[in-house]
Amino acid sequence: MPPAHRADLERPESLRPALAGAEALFLLVEGAGAHLDVPEILRVTTDAGVKRIVLQSSQAVGTRPGTASHAPLHAIEEQVRRSGLDWTILRPGGFASNALGWADQVRNGRTVAAPFGEVGLPVIDPDDIAEVAAVVLRDDAHAGRTYELTGPALSTPRERVADLATALGEPISFVEQTPDEAREQLLRFMPPPVVEGTLAIIGAPTAREQRISPDVSEVLGRPPRPFAAWAERDVDAFR
Repeated sequence: MPPAHRADLERPESLRPALAGAEALFLLVEGAGAHLDVPEILRVTTDAGVKRIVLQSSQAVGTRPGTASHAPLHAIEEQVRRSGLDWTILRPGGFASNALGWADQVRNGRTVAAPFGEVGLPVIDPDDIAEVAAVVLRDDAHAGRTYELTGPALSTPRERVADLATALGEPISFVEQTPDEAREQLLRFMPPPVVEGTLAIIGAPTAREQRISPDVSEVLGRPPRPFAAWAERDVDAFR
Protein backbone atom coordinates (compact mmCIF):
# COMPACT_ATOMS: atom_id res chain seq x y z
CA MET A 1 0.00 0.00 0.00
CA PRO A 2 1.19 3.57 -0.62
CA PRO A 3 2.27 5.51 2.46
CA ALA A 4 -0.26 7.60 4.35
CA HIS A 5 0.26 11.34 4.67
CA ARG A 6 -1.35 13.69 7.15
CA ALA A 7 -2.46 17.06 5.80
CA ASP A 8 -4.69 19.97 6.76
CA LEU A 9 -6.98 21.74 4.30
CA GLU A 10 -6.48 24.92 6.32
CA ARG A 11 -2.79 24.69 5.37
CA PRO A 12 -2.87 23.93 1.64
CA GLU A 13 0.91 23.53 1.37
CA SER A 14 0.64 20.53 3.72
CA LEU A 15 -1.22 18.70 0.93
CA ARG A 16 1.84 18.41 -1.30
CA PRO A 17 3.22 15.09 0.07
CA ALA A 18 -0.23 13.46 -0.23
CA LEU A 19 -0.73 14.75 -3.76
CA ALA A 20 2.66 13.70 -5.10
CA GLY A 21 2.05 11.24 -7.92
CA ALA A 22 -1.73 11.41 -7.58
CA GLU A 23 -3.99 11.68 -10.60
CA ALA A 24 -7.23 12.51 -8.79
CA LEU A 25 -8.35 14.20 -5.58
CA PHE A 26 -11.50 13.63 -3.56
CA LEU A 27 -12.35 16.88 -1.77
CA LEU A 28 -14.67 16.83 1.24
CA VAL A 29 -14.75 20.01 3.30
CA GLU A 30 -15.83 20.42 6.90
CA GLY A 31 -19.15 22.21 7.26
CA ALA A 32 -19.71 24.35 4.19
CA GLY A 33 -16.01 25.14 3.76
CA ALA A 34 -16.36 28.90 4.24
CA HIS A 35 -13.20 28.95 6.39
CA LEU A 36 -10.97 27.46 3.65
CA ASP A 37 -8.77 29.12 1.03
CA VAL A 38 -10.13 27.00 -1.80
CA PRO A 39 -8.29 28.82 -4.62
CA GLU A 40 -5.01 28.02 -2.84
CA ILE A 41 -6.05 24.38 -2.35
CA LEU A 42 -6.78 24.17 -6.07
CA ARG A 43 -3.49 25.86 -6.96
CA VAL A 44 -1.49 23.37 -4.89
CA THR A 45 -3.51 20.53 -6.41
CA THR A 46 -2.84 21.71 -9.95
CA ASP A 47 0.86 22.31 -9.25
CA ALA A 48 1.13 18.71 -8.01
CA GLY A 49 0.02 17.41 -11.39
CA VAL A 50 -3.41 16.19 -10.33
CA LYS A 51 -5.67 15.91 -13.37
CA ARG A 52 -9.16 15.69 -11.89
CA ILE A 53 -11.05 16.49 -8.74
CA VAL A 54 -14.19 14.97 -7.22
CA LEU A 55 -15.97 17.35 -4.87
CA GLN A 56 -18.53 16.14 -2.38
CA SER A 57 -21.03 18.97 -2.15
CA SER A 58 -24.69 18.88 -1.14
CA GLN A 59 -28.04 18.52 -2.86
CA ALA A 60 -29.10 21.79 -1.25
CA VAL A 61 -26.51 23.68 -3.32
CA GLY A 62 -28.79 22.97 -6.26
CA THR A 63 -32.10 23.35 -4.47
CA ARG A 64 -31.28 26.25 -2.11
CA PRO A 65 -28.14 27.94 -3.50
CA GLY A 66 -28.76 31.34 -1.94
CA THR A 67 -29.21 30.19 1.64
CA ALA A 68 -26.62 31.16 4.24
CA SER A 69 -26.09 27.49 5.11
CA HIS A 70 -25.14 26.42 1.57
CA ALA A 71 -23.86 29.51 -0.25
CA PRO A 72 -20.21 28.71 0.70
CA LEU A 73 -20.48 25.26 -0.91
CA HIS A 74 -22.03 26.84 -3.99
CA ALA A 75 -18.98 29.10 -4.25
CA ILE A 76 -16.63 26.11 -3.88
CA GLU A 77 -18.45 24.31 -6.69
CA GLU A 78 -17.92 27.30 -8.97
CA GLN A 79 -14.23 27.50 -8.07
CA VAL A 80 -13.79 23.80 -8.84
CA ARG A 81 -15.53 24.19 -12.20
CA ARG A 82 -13.21 27.08 -13.11
CA SER A 83 -10.05 25.35 -11.84
CA GLY A 84 -8.93 23.98 -15.20
CA LEU A 85 -9.02 20.45 -13.78
CA ASP A 86 -11.43 17.78 -14.91
CA TRP A 87 -14.14 17.74 -12.26
CA THR A 88 -17.08 15.74 -11.00
CA ILE A 89 -19.43 17.05 -8.32
CA LEU A 90 -21.42 14.81 -6.00
CA ARG A 91 -24.53 16.28 -4.39
CA PRO A 92 -25.92 13.83 -1.83
CA GLY A 93 -29.18 14.51 -0.07
CA GLY A 94 -29.81 13.67 3.58
CA PHE A 95 -27.64 10.89 4.99
CA ALA A 96 -29.16 7.72 6.43
CA SER A 97 -26.44 7.94 9.07
CA ASN A 98 -27.98 11.13 10.47
CA ALA A 99 -30.12 8.67 12.42
CA LEU A 100 -27.08 8.10 14.63
CA GLY A 101 -28.19 11.31 16.31
CA TRP A 102 -30.99 9.22 17.80
CA ALA A 103 -28.67 6.55 19.19
CA ASP A 104 -28.54 7.83 22.79
CA GLN A 105 -32.33 8.11 22.92
CA VAL A 106 -32.76 4.58 21.63
CA ARG A 107 -30.12 3.08 23.89
CA ASN A 108 -31.40 4.84 27.00
CA GLY A 109 -35.14 4.73 26.53
CA ARG A 110 -36.16 3.03 23.27
CA THR A 111 -37.68 6.36 22.22
CA VAL A 112 -36.93 8.83 19.42
CA ALA A 113 -38.07 12.46 19.54
CA ALA A 114 -37.90 14.17 16.14
CA PRO A 115 -39.85 16.78 14.17
CA PHE A 116 -41.87 16.42 10.96
CA GLY A 117 -42.63 12.74 11.50
CA GLU A 118 -44.66 12.33 8.31
CA VAL A 119 -42.37 14.24 5.90
CA GLY A 120 -40.48 11.89 3.60
CA LEU A 121 -37.02 12.35 2.09
CA PRO A 122 -34.99 9.88 0.00
CA VAL A 123 -32.08 9.59 2.44
CA ILE A 124 -28.90 8.00 1.10
CA ASP A 125 -26.62 5.38 2.60
CA PRO A 126 -23.12 6.86 3.05
CA ASP A 127 -21.65 3.64 1.66
CA ASP A 128 -23.39 4.42 -1.64
CA ILE A 129 -21.80 7.87 -1.67
CA ALA A 130 -18.40 6.28 -1.05
CA GLU A 131 -18.87 3.72 -3.82
CA VAL A 132 -19.92 6.41 -6.31
CA ALA A 133 -16.90 8.50 -5.31
CA ALA A 134 -14.57 5.54 -5.82
CA VAL A 135 -15.95 4.92 -9.31
CA VAL A 136 -15.74 8.51 -10.52
CA LEU A 137 -12.27 9.01 -9.02
CA ARG A 138 -10.92 6.18 -11.17
CA ASP A 139 -12.78 6.90 -14.39
CA ASP A 140 -12.43 10.19 -16.25
CA ALA A 141 -15.57 9.39 -18.24
CA HIS A 142 -17.47 11.12 -15.43
CA ALA A 143 -15.69 14.45 -15.93
CA GLY A 144 -17.97 17.45 -16.18
CA ARG A 145 -20.89 15.67 -14.50
CA THR A 146 -22.85 16.69 -11.43
CA TYR A 147 -24.51 13.73 -9.74
CA GLU A 148 -27.40 14.07 -7.30
CA LEU A 149 -27.29 11.13 -4.91
CA THR A 150 -30.40 9.91 -3.11
CA GLY A 151 -31.83 6.74 -1.71
CA PRO A 152 -34.39 4.59 -3.57
CA ALA A 153 -37.58 5.82 -1.86
CA LEU A 154 -39.05 8.49 0.37
CA SER A 155 -38.64 7.68 4.04
CA THR A 156 -40.25 9.59 6.92
CA PRO A 157 -38.70 9.90 10.39
CA ARG A 158 -41.48 7.71 11.75
CA GLU A 159 -40.73 5.05 9.12
CA ARG A 160 -37.00 5.20 9.82
CA VAL A 161 -37.66 4.65 13.51
CA ALA A 162 -39.79 1.62 12.58
CA ASP A 163 -36.92 0.28 10.44
CA LEU A 164 -34.55 0.72 13.38
CA ALA A 165 -36.98 -1.13 15.65
CA THR A 166 -37.12 -4.02 13.18
CA ALA A 167 -33.33 -4.18 12.99
CA LEU A 168 -33.07 -4.01 16.78
CA GLY A 169 -35.82 -6.54 17.36
CA GLU A 170 -37.45 -4.30 19.96
CA PRO A 171 -40.14 -1.59 19.79
CA ILE A 172 -39.07 2.05 19.67
CA SER A 173 -41.55 4.81 20.44
CA PHE A 174 -41.70 7.87 18.20
CA VAL A 175 -42.44 11.26 19.81
CA GLU A 176 -43.01 14.14 17.43
CA GLN A 177 -41.20 17.34 18.40
CA THR A 178 -42.44 20.80 17.57
CA PRO A 179 -40.18 22.82 15.25
CA ASP A 180 -39.20 25.02 18.21
CA GLU A 181 -38.22 21.99 20.28
CA ALA A 182 -36.12 20.67 17.40
CA ARG A 183 -34.53 24.09 16.87
CA GLU A 184 -33.51 24.32 20.52
CA GLN A 185 -31.91 20.87 20.33
CA LEU A 186 -30.06 21.51 17.05
CA LEU A 187 -28.68 24.85 18.23
CA ARG A 188 -26.61 22.98 20.79
CA PHE A 189 -24.25 21.78 18.06
CA MET A 190 -25.08 23.68 14.85
CA PRO A 191 -24.76 27.38 13.98
CA PRO A 192 -28.11 29.17 13.50
CA PRO A 193 -27.97 29.39 9.66
CA VAL A 194 -27.36 25.64 9.40
CA VAL A 195 -30.17 24.92 11.86
CA GLU A 196 -32.65 27.00 9.85
CA GLY A 197 -31.51 25.42 6.59
CA THR A 198 -31.85 21.94 8.06
CA LEU A 199 -35.34 22.57 9.45
CA ALA A 200 -36.46 24.01 6.13
CA ILE A 201 -35.33 20.94 4.21
CA ILE A 202 -36.67 18.30 6.61
CA GLY A 203 -39.91 20.20 7.28
CA ALA A 204 -40.81 21.68 3.91
CA PRO A 205 -38.74 19.94 1.22
CA THR A 206 -39.04 21.06 -2.36
CA ALA A 207 -40.23 18.70 -5.07
CA ARG A 208 -36.63 18.29 -6.20
CA GLU A 209 -35.51 17.40 -2.67
CA GLN A 210 -38.12 14.63 -2.65
CA ARG A 211 -37.22 13.40 -6.13
CA ILE A 212 -35.65 9.95 -6.44
CA SER A 213 -32.50 10.53 -8.46
CA PRO A 214 -31.35 7.88 -10.97
CA ASP A 215 -27.69 8.87 -10.59
CA VAL A 216 -26.58 6.21 -8.07
CA SER A 217 -28.01 3.52 -10.33
CA GLU A 218 -26.39 5.09 -13.39
CA VAL A 219 -22.93 5.13 -11.83
CA LEU A 220 -23.02 1.85 -9.88
CA GLY A 221 -25.27 -0.25 -12.11
CA ARG A 222 -27.51 -1.13 -9.17
CA PRO A 223 -30.18 0.68 -7.15
CA PRO A 224 -29.21 2.58 -4.00
CA ARG A 225 -29.62 0.84 -0.67
CA PRO A 226 -32.79 1.56 1.36
CA PHE A 227 -32.65 2.98 4.87
CA ALA A 228 -33.58 -0.42 6.29
CA ALA A 229 -30.35 -1.89 4.94
CA TRP A 230 -28.32 0.84 6.66
CA ALA A 231 -30.23 0.22 9.91
CA GLU A 232 -29.48 -3.52 9.80
CA ARG A 233 -25.78 -2.88 9.16
CA ASP A 234 -25.36 -0.25 11.90
CA VAL A 235 -27.84 -1.50 14.47
CA ASP A 236 -25.11 -2.11 17.07
CA ALA A 237 -24.85 1.67 17.56
CA PHE A 238 -28.38 1.58 18.99
CA ARG A 239 -28.07 -1.39 21.35
